[in-house]
Amino acid sequence: MAERFATYAAFWPHYLREHSCRETRAFHYFGTLLALACIIYAVAGQIWWLLAVALVAGYGPAWFAHLAIEHNRPATLTHPYWSLISDFRMLSLWLRGRLAPELQDAGVDR
Repeated sequence: MAERFATYAAFWPHYLREHSCRETRAFHYFGTLLALACIIYAVAGQIWWLLAVALVAGYGPAWFAHLAIEHNRPATLTHPYWSLISDFRMLSLWLRGRLAPELQDAGVDR
């Protein structure tokens, strides 16, 4: 049974713990950036079928990582909205070099 969270603030540490392996996070970064590229290209070129490709590009690598590396269920299945927000938050923190303290606060060992 999936955990229930009353607030996003309570969900965020859980999300980070579910992404404790560096490799899992790398697959998420790759998928998120690839999905963004597909969305931008779809809108710029009005190639609307690329929006469906963006979904596969974003979720495919992430779900693979959860199955093959992390050995847990993707948070998207139980908390889709907060999970999507967290994907972008984690990517943003990583790009700015500010993810390590968040992982430490969540109890994720480096």
